Amino acid sequence: MPDTPALPVVFRPQRTRFVLLTLGTVMFVVITAVTLMLERLSPAERVSFVFTAALFLGILTLLSRPKVVADDEGVTVVNLTRTRRLAWAEILRVNLRPGDPWVFLDLSDGTSLPALGIQPGIAKEQAIRDARALRALADARGTGPDTA
Repeated sequence: MPDTPALPVVFRPQRTRFVLLTLGTVMFVVITAVTLMLERLSPAERVSFVFTAALFLGILTLLSRPKVVADDEGVTVVNLTRTRRLAWAEILRVNLRPGDPWVFLDLSDGTSLPALGIQPGIAKEQAIRDARALRALADARGTGPDTA
């Protein structure tokens, strides 16, 4: 079994987050600057361009939100618009199969919960390490294969 990380630990796709937030900020600055430099735009048109730029930044910020936080009591899964708190005993298995876009948690109620905070995207090796670490924590603390 891999070594379990010290708790609390936060898993999140750092590279993806950096790219999304950087791109969103650059887009907002460029669109706003161009809008302010164009003399032929009315005030309402300027506001609409800046609003659109802010909307793009907001969407990219939302896409950068996912994370998985593990602590002594359990796991908090933060996805795009929802957050769910799980006790360790609720997590039966942590899955990241080849081709999966992110980790899936098999839960004791028979459902599966996507955990977007661990995704192979542009950092496949890091996602695999994070999934193994979360699996080791779930096995050590929950009802995984090595317990009960």
